[in-house]
Amino acid sequence: MPLRQNEVEAVRRRIAHLDMDAFYASVELLRYPELKGLPVVIGGRSAAHPTLASDGTRLYSRVGDYVGRGVVTTATYEARALGIHSAMGMMKAAKLAPEAILLPADFTRYREYSLRFKQAVAEIAPRMEDRGIDEIYLDLSDLPEDSLTLATTLKQAVREATGLSCSIGIAANKLLAKIASDLDKPDGITLIEEGDLQARIWPLPVGRINGIGPKAQQRLNGMGIHTIGELAGTPLPRLREQFSERYAHWLHQAAHGRDERPLVVESTPKSVSRETTFERDLHVRRDRETLAGILDSLCQRVAGDLARKGVVGRTIGVKVRFDDFRTVTRDVTLPWPVADAAAIRLAAGRGLARIPMQRRLRLLGVRVGALVPPGEQGEADKTSEALQLDLFS
Repeated sequence: MPLRQNEVEAVRRRIAHLDMDAFYASVELLRYPELKGLPVVIGGRSAAHPTLASDGTRLYSRVGDYVGRGVVTTATYEARALGIHSAMGMMKAAKLAPEAILLPADFTRYREYSLRFKQAVAEIAPRMEDRGIDEIYLDLSDLPEDSLTLATTLKQAVREATGLSCSIGIAANKLLAKIASDLDKPDGITLIEEGDLQARIWPLPVGRINGIGPKAQQRLNGMGIHTIGELAGTPLPRLREQFSERYAHWLHQAAHGRDERPLVVESTPKSVSRETTFERDLHVRRDRETLAGILDSLCQRVAGDLARKGVVGRTIGVKVRFDDFRTVTRDVTLPWPVADAAAIRLAAGRGLARIPMQRRLRLLGVRVGALVPPGEQGEADKTSEALQLDLFS
């Protein structure tokens, strides 16, 4: 059967996903090289900075000594091997790896290194979609070099600019490039070329597709669908029995490696958002501290993205997905634009207070819209009494 025109164009596209390896943790290891090879956790609202002993050696806090609410921002690969991952509650991390080193997050430093690697990459591949502080998509379609040469050149440029490693996946579209960049971490290069879908992608678990969270994966597993190949072979009507029409169609397309989304290379973003799908469904009251820590982390990351993009915003949005897959959003429009994490957190809490929390949560997201340049910020450092209502405080 001949390819449709849009499929022919997709084959000609060459999209790269560049993902920095354990970015925050790797930046910290540049500052504390003696921690290389050790389990290190970044995060926690009250994590202490290292201190100096009388002999000049550094003294580090341990995860097991942490007290208070908070979540893991990131961790080294050694800590991940112990079961620790981003958005995990610090108290749970303390049970898994009490002797792991604990460091506080330094978002100013991370933004500096983010700018460095993106500027270096832009010199080689200027068509870039910024996806956050540590990842980007690149359109390599019009560049003359072969994919392996380009990936090697990009990795070398990143290392020279930052001293850090990254992993790169190159494929015909964003969906496949994103999967590919994660296949050979850390410091990997993965090329998905014509004919590689069945051999390289289909044997992977369905959860490797960005957009299939733990709950959807669990439901698919219950249907006997464990791999992407099994998902590709599932008739669309059967998927519609378990999922909405739109999501079932997307699952079918994604499993076949189809993704026509273009790169978004606008210089001025319309909004900035962060969201996370939980490892398990969380109860609003019983998991109050965990939810509060996750909300803190999301607001900090959004604030970091705003600072890196050089914008501020007036509309703070929250997104909640319940355990029945129902999604609810609420927006709060402020009288002045903001950019700091504390103001975003207060407004997000106000938005959450407007959502009836009658079921467990499986996803939480924060968005800042109505963006303007900092010069129009006005009195952004004010705090309105109306924003003091905070669901998780």
